[in-house]
Amino acid sequence: MKTLYILRHAKSSWDNADLSDFERPLNKRGQMAAPFMGGLMRGLGFEPYVILSSPAERAKSTTELVKKAGEFDAEIRLDHRIYEASPNALRQIVAELDDAYRSAMIVGHNPGIEGFIRFLTGELEPMPTAALAVIDLNIDKWNDTNEWCGTLQTVIRPKDVMK
Repeated sequence: MKTLYILRHAKSSWDNADLSDFERPLNKRGQMAAPFMGGLMRGLGFEPYVILSSPAERAKSTTELVKKAGEFDAEIRLDHRIYEASPNALRQIVAELDDAYRSAMIVGHNPGIEGFIRFLTGELEPMPTAALAVIDLNIDKWNDTNEWCGTLQTVIRPKDVMK
């Protein structure tokens, strides 16, 4: 059994029209939601052993804030394939993980992550910014990741839990 955490990047800023989509930073709401989600993960006992993140600025910042607030020892790996990834591309990225990791987290973008959750679980779940899906994968090796190999344990959306 493996556990996969799928996190959508936190809310980004559209204030600077000169920035490319890839360069957009987090806005104030995103800067609050990301560490909140990291702390929430820690409190719930959710701990990734490796974090794979899109290198887009908003995803990278989300990853760093979540890791710091959650006090995770996880290595962060930036992977350009996560930016604008299809569900199948995300499957391939996960399949390449070292089997020594019991759990991993992907920090990415829609629509790819929603499609990946559906691919793994058959469930269609909306993933607003900073939302976290927790999926138990019925596999022993990451390379065995395939369609419907997972069970969706929960989806946590910041708007539902932040007060």
